[in-house]
Formats: sequence, structure tokens, C-alpha cells
Amino acid sequence: MPSVVEHFPVLVVVVSLLSAITILIAGWINRKTAWYISLATLLGQFIASLFILHHVMTVGSIRYRLGGWAPPWGIEYVMDALNAYVLVVLLFLGLVCVIYSKRNIEHELPQKVVSFYTIYQLLITGLCGITVTGDIFNMYVFLEITSLSAYALIASRGKIALKASFTYLVLGSIGACFFLLGVGFLYAVTGSLNIQDLSLLLPPFYGNRVVLAAFVFFLVGLSIKMALFPLHTWLPDAHAFAPAEISAMLSGIIIEVSTYAFIRVAFSVFTLRFLRLLPIFDILSWLGAVAIIIGSVLAITQVNLKRMLAYSSVANMGYIVLALGLSTSARTLPWGGLNPALMHILNHALMKGCLFLVAGAFIYKADLWYIKDFVGLGRKMPYTCAAFVIAAISMIGVPPSVGFVSKLYIILASIEAKKFFFVAVLLLSSLLNLVYFWRVIETMYMKRGKEQDHSHASHGSHVQREEIPFGMLSPIWVLASLCIIMGILWLANVPTPILNQVNSMFGLDMKP
Repeated sequence: MPSVVEHFPVLVVVVSLLSAITILIAGWINRKTAWYISLATLLGQFIASLFILHHVMTVGSIRYRLGGWAPPWGIEYVMDALNAYVLVVLLFLGLVCVIYSKRNIEHELPQKVVSFYTIYQLLITGLCGITVTGDIFNMYVFLEITSLSAYALIASRGKIALKASFTYLVLGSIGACFFLLGVGFLYAVTGSLNIQDLSLLLPPFYGNRVVLAAFVFFLVGLSIKMALFPLHTWLPDAHAFAPAEISAMLSGIIIEVSTYAFIRVAFSVFTLRFLRLLPIFDILSWLGAVAIIIGSVLAITQVNLKRMLAYSSVANMGYIVLALGLSTSARTLPWGGLNPALMHILNHALMKGCLFLVAGAFIYKADLWYIKDFVGLGRKMPYTCAAFVIAAISMIGVPPSVGFVSKLYIILASIEAKKFFFVAVLLLSSLLNLVYFWRVIETMYMKRGKEQDHSHASHGSHVQREEIPFGMLSPIWVLASLCIIMGILWLANVPTPILNQVNSMFGLDMKP
């Protein structure tokens, strides 16, 4: 008899969808209920994801047939170590962002509270669906639910955010079309949409041009969704002008879930044997390296903090893609295989989630968007700025932070693969990170404006503190603390058995 946990994959999606409908209806009666319903739903989903991960690690994978229809005719939800791990990450960040959002959305979008949480819950539904499904067309459907929700949430601020959302909509639609063409090509060749079934049917057709074209369509379509350089052009404005919690979700998990989708397609649909036929991952490694440098250089040129963080996200997608490109040639665990890429998905969610929420705190408190206006913030908002510093030094790669572990593992993988140029790229990226983050830290702590000088002369060292509400500060500090705690846990190899199981699943844990 199946355990209760085996029903959780479908409940994670269905409950989230029903919650969106409930928020909309209950919001008509009392809009204050919207946040509480969303919070309760996400808390329940996160707890369920922890049970799923525990079940996968101790008992084995979960397969849930929707409507009782056996695959490949019916849709199947499949939970293994890979998507159980990603599900926990995305629901954790979603929960943190919804806690932060209560005061911020009431302040920024007072007339759109109900619609915001309705669409936010639809966004979570789409992300969960992409993660749990074992059907390639179903993945496309949830990819579109996620994208449409993100377009609406970005546009919710109005004005220039509408342009950012429209750009994202156009490019995102192109990416979705490429993905759908890939699905269609595979269906034309195999007559199946089930991911496991496709992995069994495709090997005789690996030389078929239709199959090769399908992979290219998947690669290009998901590269747009991942904001991989040079297909990242939608990202800076979308991140810069969305509400802070949506910027954190966009950077911290939405583009990473698209990366998960690519990993799933590449390793579960096409398999390692196909990937070795062409220099696909070598090309990805070089694209990742270029993205790291270009994204970091462009971040240095920005004067708007959120745009700076957006270009930093381009660079960090470069880290993930570079690590992904090395996965088939560097296979010594714990730094080989998919470990560095999957590790940085979590690490980037913690670091960039914290940084974007801090940027939102500056806007909430004093409408501060530009770095030059942060003079004296280190004294006025000491706890918020301290959290920014912790996340920033983690991005730079100071030990024992999560950023340090990510870079260390990618460097070790590059050395094993004898790709020494990538080692130089990673070391240079740390220097570039130091340049653009130090500029912000210096402005907050070391520069003084005329008002600060006058206050210091009149009242000594006393400066009036103007911290954000505890409901916004506590999520920021949870993420900042985890930037250090998870770094120590990674170094102690505490979470790595989960990732090692993923490598075993794809045959990446042994020498060729």
C-alpha cells in the first residue's frame, strides 16, 4: 500500500492552484486574507517537499499516475533526488519571499494585494509543476504558466515595468516556441511524451537530424529562459523594475528552474550517450565562461543597484552553465559531475535572494535606487546593511561562505578536466565581484554626505536608526545566515549525498 508521502507530488501542485483560486475569492471579502492564505499554502508545500526529499533518499523514487492512466498514455509525476532537491530550494525561497512581501506589497501595491498573491501562487504552481512532472509536454504547459505569471508580476508596478515585462514576454514566447518545437519533433519520431519512455525510444535515432534539431530547439529555448549570455537581454530590466520579492524569485529560482528543465531534458531524455556524440557541453562551458566575464563587467558599469544585481545574475548563470559543461569530463565526487552546478543553484538562491530583498528594503524605506544615494546607510540601517555585506562577501567568494564553496568546486572540476583557462576566469570573476560590491559597501559605510557631516558635528556620533519592519528584516537575515551556515555544511559534505545520488542516477559518478 502506498504511503501518504507518495501523494505529495500531486498535492504540491494541486493545493497551490486551489490556493490561487481561494485567494482571489477570499480577497473580495477581505483582502487581508490573501497573504495569510499564501503563507499557509507555501508553508505546507515546503513541509511536504521535505517529506518528499526524505522519502526519495531513504525509500526510493516516487511515481504518481494522474487519473490512474499508465504512462506513456497518461501523465506521470516522478520524484527522484534531482527534482526533490530543486523542489525544496524553490519552495524555501518562495516561502521566504512571501514572508517578506506582506509589508512591502502593502506599501508598493496597496490596490493590487489580492491580484498579486493570486498570481504569485500561480507562479509557484508553475514552478512546482515543471519540477515534478515526468511528461515533456506537461513541462511545457507549466513552463508557460510560470512565464505568464512572471510577466504579470513584473508588470504589476506599472510605468517602466510594463516595458520590461513586454520585452520578457516577447523573448520568453520565442523561447517557449523553441521548446514546443523540440517537443513536437520528438513526438514525431517516437510517438511518446513520457520522459522515461523517450529515453528508451530515442537511442536508435540519435543520428537522426530531426532528433538533433529537437535538442538544438530545447537548448536555445531554455537558454532564453535561463538568461544565458547572449540571450539574456530581457533580464536586466525585468529584475530592476519588478517588486523586490519577484526580483529575488526571478534571479534566485525562476531562471534556475529553467536550468533544471535543461538538465532533465539533457540527461533524462537524451542521456549521457547522446551528449558524448557532439561537443555540446564543451560549447556550454565556453558560453558560461564568457557570461561570467561579460556579466561581471556590465555589473561594474551600473549605477542602479538592482540592475547591478541583475547583471550579476547573468554572471552567476555563467557559473552554473560552466559547471554543467564540465559535468561530463570532471566526474570525481564530491566536486565532479553535476555537484557544482546543483550546489550553485541553492547557493545563488540564498545569496541573490538576500541581496534583492535588501535592495527592496532600501526602496521601501527611502525610495533609494541608485548606489550614490546609499551614503550613510550603514549607520541608519545597520542590520539590513550587515546582511547585504554577508551576502556580498559570499558572492565574492570569501570562505567559508556558499560562494566560496561553489567557486572552489568549479575550480577543482576545471583542473580535473584540464581546462585551466576556466580557473583563471573564476579567479578573475572574484576580483570583478569585489570591485562592484566594494563600491556599494564603501558608499554605505565610508562615505559621508553633507547631512551626515552636519549631524556628526552637532550630535557627536549619534545617528538616528531607520530600520525596516521585523517582518521584512527577519527573512533577509535568514538568507544571510544561511550564506555562511550552508557554506560550512557544504565543506563538511553534509548535503552532498543528495547530489551524489543524482550523479549515480545519470552515470556521472565513475571514471569513463
